[in-house]
Amino acid sequence: MQITAADVMKLRKMTQAGMMDCKNALNEANGDFERAVEIIREKGKLVASKRADRTATEGVVVSKVVGNKAYLVCLACETDFVANTEGYAQTVNDILDIAVANDAIDRDALLACTNAEGRTVADLVTEKSGQTGEKCELACYERIESAFVAQYVHFNKKLGTILGFNKEVPAELAHEVCMQATAMGPVSISAADCPADVIEKERKIGLEQARLDGKPEAMLEKIADGKVAKFLKENTLLEQPSTSNPKVSVAQVIKNVDAEATVIAYKRFSLND
Repeated sequence: MQITAADVMKLRKMTQAGMMDCKNALNEANGDFERAVEIIREKGKLVASKRADRTATEGVVVSKVVGNKAYLVCLACETDFVANTEGYAQTVNDILDIAVANDAIDRDALLACTNAEGRTVADLVTEKSGQTGEKCELACYERIESAFVAQYVHFNKKLGTILGFNKEVPAELAHEVCMQATAMGPVSISAADCPADVIEKERKIGLEQARLDGKPEAMLEKIADGKVAKFLKENTLLEQPSTSNPKVSVAQVIKNVDAEATVIAYKRFSLND
């Protein structure tokens, strides 16, 4: 059967696969478009399997606020070239829309969600591997729910943050705090919710540094405590110096606007990490 350029373009629009992949699929399917689509999807599974050991360090981060909920998604790939294609960005936004429509609770739940055609997000990710020839994976999915939520994604689409406040705050303030969290990458909201293993790691580093500096044994614990306190001040969101006014903390910036307001939920993802 003669496969025309118009046939190839039609299949390409249907699948976003490469021109040669579409032509080969149509030839294999003897011009049957439905079968050709299945072949391309099967190829996606093969590509995904072959490239499973590759590292996906590029991609696109997107986020959305809907009412009192915020969602953050990252679809990762191997190269910036693929990440910057229009079709790739569309797939990421499609996955975000599916997350919102289903209010998926976590990453596993999102992967199992289906679109209007009945294909799961896991299928869409696998198919994207076939279309691009690269390893693609759902590197991040986060969801928060609070009295007031905000989101920020850096212009390069490599990192983003969603935040939850205990009450409504001015949009300008929420945006500023989101930008701070995105840029500075705090490990937690405050010392109270900082993971114990992170604190213990910093304590051990402080102890070892003090020993190497020849400090008296009796002073080591106190020095380590000081190192931990300094770390928490620099690396927890509310205690960090504000990027807009380094003389005060982020907590104080919030309190200056609303004495009762604070951040109670925080999720950040960065491909650079």
